[in-house]
Amino acid sequence: MSGRFEEVITTRQRLREIVPEPAQPIVDKVIDHIDDVCRRFIAASPFAVIATRGTDGMMDLSPKGDPAGFVTVLDDKTLIIPDRLGNRRVDSFENLLTNPEIGMIFVIPGYGYTLRVSGTGCIIRDAGLQEKLAVNGKAPDLLLVVQVKEAFMHCAKSITRSSLWQSDAWPDTKGVPSLAEAMVSHGELSRTVAEQQAVIDTDFDTRMY
Repeated sequence: MSGRFEEVITTRQRLREIVPEPAQPIVDKVIDHIDDVCRRFIAASPFAVIATRGTDGMMDLSPKGDPAGFVTVLDDKTLIIPDRLGNRRVDSFENLLTNPEIGMIFVIPGYGYTLRVSGTGCIIRDAGLQEKLAVNGKAPDLLLVVQVKEAFMHCAKSITRSSLWQSDAWPDTKGVPSLAEAMVSHGELSRTVAEQQAVIDTDFDTRMY
């Protein structure tokens, strides 16, 4: 990386010369548990992104979505997340088997703020909890347990700048590649894009839960 850019920041001292230390209220907003504020936010959130780290050191981000409140607050230190039918890669679970550290960000459509949670994760099976988290009569095969170490609400500037919830500011997606196009191109599949799209559509119709 050195030599390619005018300056590469390599020390905390240099970083803080450019970006001063945060104000004390920003530091103090971090808590080590799920309180009533966090509970109400999680109850209204239908979407979260989970970060884990693989054995190769590479980070992985996995989106999770379900009806609002799909993440259960078992107690003030424990979250339960159902694993729904997917592509069977289970990257997050593979990562957690060797690196239990986990980060999450909860999003509420139309709402400017987010909730960040970090801690450690593990994979469990528990018949009672699995049945409780069933949707359309289909219980998840696995559950993700997050032991919370940090939680805090995040400023809305990024969402405001991106106009994420303002549909009149959304970009034109006509030229954006579909998943089918990416799979055919990156996987060098013999199927056409249309044929791969049909496979994806069938999966959506039959394996949502």
